Amino acid sequence: MIRINDQVAIDESELSEAFVRASGPGGQNVNKVSTAVQLRFDVANARHLPDAVRARLVRMAGKRMTKEGVLLIEAARFRTQERNRQDARDRLVALVEAAAAPPAPPRKKTRPTKGSKERRLEGKQQRSVTKQARKPVRPE
Repeated sequence: MIRINDQVAIDESELSEAFVRASGPGGQNVNKVSTAVQLRFDVANARHLPDAVRARLVRMAGKRMTKEGVLLIEAARFRTQERNRQDARDRLVALVEAAAAPPAPPRKKTRPTKGSKERRLEGKQQRSVTKQARKPVRPE
């Protein structure tokens, strides 16, 4: 079990990993060894995810979520399978933690103060005077 917080956990049996060849620099190592990790987590059928967390996770995952409800995380930053595997799991945990966090309180609308309005208008007037001074003087 991977514990996220008191209410949320991920069962490791719900994760599946596939190793594929990574792109990018690495010389012959890239062509010979499958070091990149594709971590799959079936969000739709996860037993230990509350519905609210599941809904936020689907929304936050974006393109990483398949139509079947499977979250796909690809990790190919490192040159070893083990480090890429750990990186993928860390990214999964961070995403689920963000989904499990309570939503931010709604923003209260405020109005600008009288002083801030006056300062803004004074700044506009000063810029206007500066730009007027740049214009050529017309003979009368």
